[in-house]
Amino acid sequence: MDSHPGGLPNGDNAEDSDRDYRVLSIQSHVVSGYVGNKSAVFPLQVLGFDVDFINTVEFSNHTGYGSWKGSCMDEKTLQDLFDGLRVNHLTMSYTHLLTGFVQSKTLLEKIADIARELKRSNPKLIYVCDPVMGDNGKMYVPMEVFEAYRDSILPLADIVTPNQFEAELLTGITIRSEKDALAAIDRLHSRGVPTVIISSSDLGDDKNLIGFGSAVNQGAGKLRFRMNIPRLPASFTGTGDLFTALLLAWMTKTGDLQRSCDITVSTLQAVLKRTWKHFQENCQDSQPCLRHLELRLIQSKRDIENPVVSVQCLNI
Repeated sequence: MDSHPGGLPNGDNAEDSDRDYRVLSIQSHVVSGYVGNKSAVFPLQVLGFDVDFINTVEFSNHTGYGSWKGSCMDEKTLQDLFDGLRVNHLTMSYTHLLTGFVQSKTLLEKIADIARELKRSNPKLIYVCDPVMGDNGKMYVPMEVFEAYRDSILPLADIVTPNQFEAELLTGITIRSEKDALAAIDRLHSRGVPTVIISSSDLGDDKNLIGFGSAVNQGAGKLRFRMNIPRLPASFTGTGDLFTALLLAWMTKTGDLQRSCDITVSTLQAVLKRTWKHFQENCQDSQPCLRHLELRLIQSKRDIENPVVSVQCLNI
């Protein structure tokens, strides 16, 4: 295993900590727990990124609890917030746009408008999109949201991080093998996305989940790799949001997709192992107590800052 003293991988530019990275993160938010912006903002800040965030929903807790209270943002409120940023010249310095859960087609189309404007202001801006639509065959959003991702968002995104179900929706390809996964990735590339990560799939076994990464580099061909991700005996919420935030950070720091995925998956594993240990030590109920499965994100600050690479991707 490779450790990286000081929180940066060996070989990173020492001037990195002096650079100004500013992220606009648009996704869900909960009062208690760690999903959406609650899962993404803290690790980005720990890794040296300024983060402005807009919450597409404001819920008491994540919906896996079965009961929650709160409200959803509409496109007018989003536009008002962005207009307020623009009139005060606060939209000019964003280096990244990060999006996650968006519950309606009209809101997602408004985000596409914002992405276009930000890219006009800064042509080097990187848009990282986690197209949160569902998992394990279950949709979290109306089908029209999928259409907005396909038609409006994909042509604007620089990096997308769907899970298997979302990749199948976006491409129309059923993934039953590694060949199918790579075909789905190629279809996403053909729609204009340079970097694609399928963050998890059902192609593994009882011990491992399988993910895939691919990047198309002008003049340098295509990079492809497989991620073997150790499986823990529990279902966690907010892992995709954390994965995408960490990937944004490490891609910016290293410029190396495969290396960034090594660090991202290893960091995520450290957080999940700490969370699972906390659950085992504190949940005595016959039914799983979800509050003890909330990500131990704050307690994992050192793992985020100073990752130990325990998982390495394999070239395909």
